Amino acid sequence: MDALTQTEILIFVGLMVLTAIPVGFFAGLFGIGGGLISVPFLYYLFSSFGVDQAYTMHLAVGTSFSIIIPTSIVSVMTHHKFKAVDFNIVKSYGGFVVTGVVFGTIFAANLNTKPLVLFFSIVVFILAFYLLYLKEKEVNIKLTMKLSSKIFFGFLSGFISAPMGIGGAVMNVPVLKFFGYSIKNAIGSAAAIGFLIALFGATGFLVSGSYLAVDLPFSIGFINIPVFLIFIPITTFMARIGARTVHKIDKQKISKYFGFFLIIIGSKFLFEYFKL
Repeated sequence: MDALTQTEILIFVGLMVLTAIPVGFFAGLFGIGGGLISVPFLYYLFSSFGVDQAYTMHLAVGTSFSIIIPTSIVSVMTHHKFKAVDFNIVKSYGGFVVTGVVFGTIFAANLNTKPLVLFFSIVVFILAFYLLYLKEKEVNIKLTMKLSSKIFFGFLSGFISAPMGIGGAVMNVPVLKFFGYSIKNAIGSAAAIGFLIALFGATGFLVSGSYLAVDLPFSIGFINIPVFLIFIPITTFMARIGARTVHKIDKQKISKYFGFFLIIIGSKFLFEYFKL
């Protein structure tokens, strides 16, 4: 990857641009950071350009987190305009999420690419089937989210999000909905929580990659700088469009489509696991 030809550089940039468009849009649409889309694409892209196989997944995850930071900020600001962000739950729940992210990052840094790929595929399958069989409640019943629930679900979502390079909304949106938040408030609040996950996740992968003294081209720790710079202007723009769109469409149908997409991604990664 250090000595790319001009044609390969153009292909690299072109693939990044094409990937950034749906990543940004779905980040705003579902309140997710886009990691479930960007991590697979980045993994295969880094693999095709000869990145050290032992750290391919780590680089994809760390870079994904760095991209999520500015994307989630735009998403949150847009959702906030629609009064769809509950900052009280973000503050009280987010601290436990961050704790989970710290431990999850340490867990991921000590794994090789192969088990990390398996972990990613298993969680993706679980989330896919959840989305496919999720049924909307006709009436939102507000439940009290006790401290024990915040600790358990917060830590769990943060811990799982860290090795996957995701903003955690695919877990936090259903959790907030279960406790009576409307779908719009659940998505908006999950986007804000996703910012915390991305911030601490990116920092963790940057530090762990630097600590391990990995020699990855054009990267600081486990964050690839060219990909970060290419993604940011596109994903932030598309996140704004996605966040506006979510207030105009039937999200239930799109959730099903997204579930099918995750099954494809999970199957592909499971196949990749057996190849490694």
